[in-house]
Amino acid sequence: MILLPILALLVGAAIAVLINIGPLRGATGQYLAVSCLAGLDTVCGGIRSGLEGKFRNDVFVTGFVSNIAIAFFLAWLGDQIYINLFLAVALVLGMRIYTNLSLIRRYALTKWSDAQERKRMLAMTQSSPVETNP
Repeated sequence: MILLPILALLVGAAIAVLINIGPLRGATGQYLAVSCLAGLDTVCGGIRSGLEGKFRNDVFVTGFVSNIAIAFFLAWLGDQIYINLFLAVALVLGMRIYTNLSLIRRYALTKWSDAQERKRMLAMTQSSPVETNP
């Protein structure tokens, strides 16, 4: 199951290297950067919800598409009214990404420390002599 996203990432990276458009400048680069941040935010949220046991495909896909569309629209709207709204969008999405990554890290560390504690308790129970009642 986890191999499919990794394979898609590798195929996408290979296509990007083969196409080699060059650096994007101006509004196009800003729109793409904000859209990528929105996608990364959704992926981090999906990983977090998967670790918490709350992941649903339909919520992930609709969230992915709508987050990218909203971020793109806000960046476009900012260009239309001459306000750098893409900076606000990037700030909010960056904060959400860091929050999700910190929660993922905390979950992983808790799971690892729980596994270490279980190993320690198992070793203690196996090494202690069993008492018998007379």
